[in-house]
Amino acid sequence: MNLNYLKIYILTAIFTMQVSCNSQNGNDDVEGKSSKAFILKAENFKEYADKFNSMEGENIVQAISNDSSWNWMQENIPLFETSQKSFEEMFYYRWWTARKHIKETPEGYAITEFLVERSYSDKWNLISCALSHHIHEFRWLHNRDYIDENVHVWFRGNDGENMEKLRSFSSWTAESLYDKYLVDQNKDYLMDMFPDLVEEYEAWEGDRRREDGLFWQYDVKDGMEESLSGGRHIKNARPTINSYMYGNAKALSEMARMNGDKELAQRFDKKADTLKKLVEEKLWNPKDQFFETFTESDTCANVREAIGYIPWYFNLPDENAEYNEAWKQVKNEEGFLAPFGLTTAEQRSPRFRTHGTGTCEWDGAVWPFATSQTMTALANFMNNYNQDIIQKEDYYQLMDLYVESQYYRGRPYIGEYLDESTGYWLMGDRERSRYYNHSTFNDLLITGLVGLRPRADDKIEVNPLITEDQWEYFCLDNVLYHGDILTILWDKTGERYNKGKGFKIFRNGNEIASADGLERIVSE
Repeated sequence: MNLNYLKIYILTAIFTMQVSCNSQNGNDDVEGKSSKAFILKAENFKEYADKFNSMEGENIVQAISNDSSWNWMQENIPLFETSQKSFEEMFYYRWWTARKHIKETPEGYAITEFLVERSYSDKWNLISCALSHHIHEFRWLHNRDYIDENVHVWFRGNDGENMEKLRSFSSWTAESLYDKYLVDQNKDYLMDMFPDLVEEYEAWEGDRRREDGLFWQYDVKDGMEESLSGGRHIKNARPTINSYMYGNAKALSEMARMNGDKELAQRFDKKADTLKKLVEEKLWNPKDQFFETFTESDTCANVREAIGYIPWYFNLPDENAEYNEAWKQVKNEEGFLAPFGLTTAEQRSPRFRTHGTGTCEWDGAVWPFATSQTMTALANFMNNYNQDIIQKEDYYQLMDLYVESQYYRGRPYIGEYLDESTGYWLMGDRERSRYYNHSTFNDLLITGLVGLRPRADDKIEVNPLITEDQWEYFCLDNVLYHGDILTILWDKTGERYNKGKGFKIFRNGNEIASADGLERIVSE
């Protein structure tokens, strides 16, 4: 048995026998179920599932029905509470909607993007475009079978081979699975997938690498139709696929070292180094101070798009004050900052929102897919780079916009894309758009706003990207990390959780670190 899973089994048995720590939220067991949380009580959040269930007549049911949604949630998800209830509600809503996309197939669990059948999907209505988003979000569930089996379906669900449409869209799957390993420490699973991931990388090299070493992609095959820099049939070297392949190469080099293959590790290190140099030399436009698409004609596209932030998703750019300037555009209303979120193209462009509406345009409207990528990149920028351009207030503002954008007619809603000025979801009431599983939110809250930064070693690093005066309190509890249960809380007065004032981290109910304010903590 994997040692991490044995550890989880033992912890679960201990938790079943122990009495939960006292908190303002109550002490009773949840209807006979043992809670792995130490501060929060799951029963106090059941009202969210009840509310969401009442908002719809459930017309599409996959593996877990609405009637079973709360049981599934309390068995699987971290718990979250904060003084700003919109964030709290959205946290539970996004888990409630993610659960809808879990599907049982003859090959194991799979995760859909749309609930309705799509003509361009693979078997079982699967689409690979958001696979990495699914990995990052689902890595926080207690039952990792959902995401583990989903990945196996994609790579081995076609009579032991790849699904036919695995590479219909650019992917950063290798990097995402390494990021999942940083949370669950399941080395056996990662090493089992390693040969498949190497094969996938080499397949992309075979049909998407240019002579100069950059990778090209149609914008539609990046899942980003009708962009300002390209087209559905134009072979541009985009920041997307080149950053993805850099991230994949870095992850594969780490996996090769874990597997004891130094030669292969060095080979992937070299691939990553080459891509880094090419992206910085050819995709950086010094005039616009931005990473931009490099066209078929070997010129910059001369338009800033949100994809120019994706290099930071993988920590690709060097520590460089000139590169840092790009981030000023997320605070600029002529750049990407709009009333309802971050636009997918700069608003100052004369071509902004010129492609019409209803054909999945990425010419400026707000897409949660892109917001997820930009906010992940921004958290990396704030954690891993010396900079004074983006402050915690800025990160919170953008997350707040993301929360507020995910409402429709006064109710929580997640769809395909929305108008940047009105907040109107541009697919309106179309059935295809409801519960669109094409982005992350809870991963951003856990790793960005609350600030748990997954690591390969045994240290626990937390760096909240929120100021001390923004929330009176928050608590992220029942987080399964490296086989332990983590609790991270902020209590400005000390009266909410009765654990004292300030910022505290607990492992398996025992306090391991604290600070007076919301600052970076790295605990042994």
